[in-house]
Amino acid sequence: MSRTLMIQGTASHVGKSIITAGLCKVFAEKGYRVAPFKSQNMSLNSFVTESGGEIARAQALQARAAGVKPTVYMNPVLLKPRAKEKCEVILLGKSAGDFSARDYFRDFHQKALEVISLSLQKLQREYDIIFIEGAGSPAEVNLKRWDLCNMRIAEMARAPVILVADIDKGGALASIVGTLALLESDEKRRIKGFVINKFRGDFELLKPAISFLSQRTGKPVVGVLPFLEDLCLDEEDTLRHMGFPQGEVAVIRLPYLSNFTDFEPLQQQIPLKWVREPEELEGVKVVIIPGTRNTTNDLIWLRQRGFAEKIKNKVEKGEIAVLGICGGYQMLGERILDPDGLESDLQELEGLSLLPLVTYFKKPKITRQVKALVVEEIPLLPGLKGAELQGY
Repeated sequence: MSRTLMIQGTASHVGKSIITAGLCKVFAEKGYRVAPFKSQNMSLNSFVTESGGEIARAQALQARAAGVKPTVYMNPVLLKPRAKEKCEVILLGKSAGDFSARDYFRDFHQKALEVISLSLQKLQREYDIIFIEGAGSPAEVNLKRWDLCNMRIAEMARAPVILVADIDKGGALASIVGTLALLESDEKRRIKGFVINKFRGDFELLKPAISFLSQRTGKPVVGVLPFLEDLCLDEEDTLRHMGFPQGEVAVIRLPYLSNFTDFEPLQQQIPLKWVREPEELEGVKVVIIPGTRNTTNDLIWLRQRGFAEKIKNKVEKGEIAVLGICGGYQMLGERILDPDGLESDLQELEGLSLLPLVTYFKKPKITRQVKALVVEEIPLLPGLKGAELQGY
């Protein structure tokens, strides 16, 4: 059986995903067969494996760091938030339906736990080291009964735990001490040390804090990691960099925006701005309607917000070009038909009528990796003719 180490955090967005990716890369370069694992992830940023299964983008990044192909066993449960306080549950890469939080815990918790256990066992048979990423905080006492991400998984994997805190936000010492205070005695013993992440400044000024933590908790600070700007690595569901206040290319920040990390490489090249109001389109030459987990609701939102009318008027005047990605592309058509109610209660919805196409929502949803060749010159994207593209 492989060796395991779990990276947990005092809160969300403290850097667990990136630290796990870094560990995968370091030990893979030392010659070990390494795999990442996150039992359950909630994210609208997804990746499609070679088998056609969906997993969170963060685990795909970690697999890439480990030099291995991403598989559904690295993220066996993926929750994709939807409207009406529900989530779509992706189980081993395939949709298992939409659940409210109450229904999921009541009807699906045991099934999810079994799939997580089998996935972990499979990875442990195939790899030397498994780096496991936790979710949120292990000290959410109201959710501990339903834990599928933190200490229950650490116990299942017999994994020691490193606790990560984000010092850039402030309160890192209190968050570490407070987290330990809320854990059971066996959970405290499982934590072997702390990592202070996103540190910037004079390290000499931090030394008293490191001594304090060691004396107060009896556990060492095993690492201090610097704050790194512009990593351009896929994160979870946080728009880390909201672009620029001005720019000629605008991305509409839809309520159910998905895979927004697609735009981070673009932001490194041009002034790209995210917009929430139609008035922000003034002076813009290109409007991008991005992907969404809920095409119909976001299309209705575009109309209610005034974006639809604004975009159509500007297109008619020749003032802007419009690019639609995934669900955004579906919105550009004449109609969206949903006879089985897969996206909403509306069976038919009028699109923006900027392209002569009709979208039908049907089961099953098909996800796969694709390759394409650009066969014509594109005015909006000059110089791409003959280029090979890869996506999913």
